[in-house]
Amino acid sequence: MTSHISASPRLWLIRHAQPLVRAGVCYGQLTLKADQLHTQESAKALDAALPQDWAELRCSPLERCVQLRDALLRFRDPDAITAHLDERLQEMDFGAWEGLRWDAIAPDALAAWTDDFPHYRPGLGESLAAMLARVSQALEQSCAIGRAAHKDVVWITHAGVIRCVHWLRTHGPDRMPAANEWTAPAPGYGDWITLAL
Repeated sequence: MTSHISASPRLWLIRHAQPLVRAGVCYGQLTLKADQLHTQESAKALDAALPQDWAELRCSPLERCVQLRDALLRFRDPDAITAHLDERLQEMDFGAWEGLRWDAIAPDALAAWTDDFPHYRPGLGESLAAMLARVSQALEQSCAIGRAAHKDVVWITHAGVIRCVHWLRTHGPDRMPAANEWTAPAPGYGDWITLAL
């Protein structure tokens, strides 16, 4: 878990707790619960790290993120919190690939994705370009709110969204990544990073 002390407002990028899914499964936007004990432990650590006040909290509507949001807000005064479910913070939609083991997906389909990484739609789901566009829109909006209030903004989201934020911060919204450039790390389950707004 990483937290930077700064007078400037920050964006907290928090990954949901450990999902209840077999290793090696493509799960994207699949409906999954997270481990309840890990969710509670993550919420407790977050409560200790987060400022007492923030500009807003945005949360992916997928159940594993909502679980962490609800657990965190039990430590806070709900009447003092601005919290939104935001579909733009969902993981990538992998379409027909969701629920399959990665090693069960046809090699030629994986190669086609690698060859046209930003525009290919895995499982006829969502392209990375479309995901970057929705995350960029949410990021711009949250940054404006946080800067205006001079308070931190909190996102409870997914590894793919956090990687999108890294890419957008480094390269901007117009440059699309090749597969070999999509290397930004994401925090572990229930962990987070912070970035200056």
